[in-house]
Amino acid sequence: MQAIQEATGSQNPMRQVRLGKVTVHIGVGQSGEALEKARTILGELTGQKPSAQRARRTVKDFGIRQGEPIACKVTLRRERAAQFMKRALEAVGNRLSESNFDQQGNFAFGVKEHIEMAGTKYVPELGIIGFDVIATMERPGYRVKRRRVRQRKIGKRHVVTKQEAIRFVRSTFGTEIGGGPQ
Repeated sequence: MQAIQEATGSQNPMRQVRLGKVTVHIGVGQSGEALEKARTILGELTGQKPSAQRARRTVKDFGIRQGEPIACKVTLRRERAAQFMKRALEAVGNRLSESNFDQQGNFAFGVKEHIEMAGTKYVPELGIIGFDVIATMERPGYRVKRRRVRQRKIGKRHVVTKQEAIRFVRSTFGTEIGGGPQ
């Protein structure tokens, strides 16, 4: 409880910043064997079944047709999200840049090779693939924004700021946050 108070600077439980979800994304750019390899790797990294992401529009220069599966992603929540985030941050040396954070406190970074993750072994048949990690920060009460019935906006004072997210990541994951781009 004290670590949470230090991270948020408040004793009010509704002001606590928390990790809402972690989305892990691999964009291959083509369907077929490459996408299947990416799905296998993503499944091994996260322990969940990845969902296919389809192309929004046709791009003739790249040979992509609208509706063709070209990427895959997994969404992790709660304890699984925190455990994966620790491993992913270790893969990038526990260092992020301030430019990785947006104004709503969310942050994203990339891992160049999936074998940099702790506990992952190289499999020659699958090759080496990089992936993106996107973390969404929130406070208790954000469900009001997402629910189906009586959906409402979140007040400005309740939105997570960039500085609060940086403070949370530093205290929770022990990550070093630099000033400039990586």
